[in-house]
Amino acid sequence: MKRTTVKPAVVTVLIADDDPIVRQAVRSVLDVSGGFRVVGEAEDGKMAAELVKETDPDILLLDLLMPNLPGLEALRVITTAGSEVRTVLLCSAISAKQILEALQLGARGVVLKKRVAELVPALDAVMRGQYWIESQSVSNVVQVVQQLAVATPQASQWQNRFGLTARETEVISFITQGCMNRDIAASLSITEETVKRHLTNIFNKVGMSNRLELALFAIEHGLVPK
Repeated sequence: MKRTTVKPAVVTVLIADDDPIVRQAVRSVLDVSGGFRVVGEAEDGKMAAELVKETDPDILLLDLLMPNLPGLEALRVITTAGSEVRTVLLCSAISAKQILEALQLGARGVVLKKRVAELVPALDAVMRGQYWIESQSVSNVVQVVQQLAVATPQASQWQNRFGLTARETEVISFITQGCMNRDIAASLSITEETVKRHLTNIFNKVGMSNRLELALFAIEHGLVPK
């Protein structure tokens, strides 16, 4: 059943973490806040994937470092299976690259364990259809990409590796800002058809198929100037 952004009276949550103390702490936070019901606990990634299928929770709280199947691999399995569960990573530490990979796999947010007080507002934001990254709610993935850009190392050599022209790099920069073709055309004093041709060439060169994939890929590989 397709998920909506209308928050149900009770949000069902599956907690996946190999540390029972963490699972209990999270359960306590959710119990005290009200409006949430924990439908299961998983101690490893494989169990998490199985319980998502069995319980169909609204939200999956997923640790990155777990036995049997690491968090991101578990998320890949869950996404491939067609689940529409909203996944929020609950971890001790995470890199910008890992966040980008998680977003590509469908994750909706990240909460650090040392900031467990942010858990409820994060889940509320995700249930409204937003993302929760770096202690705040953002309305779309383009904003997330822009936030992460400053934390991702520049790798200009990738431009040469993919054979991108200076103009194509400019177009990519606009894409990461969420600009539409008409906006790019106006800014560069070219036609929308020319923008489309540039995008087709870019997609072919980097192996991406849509604007979101391109934006995430560009930030991860430093294809846009800071």
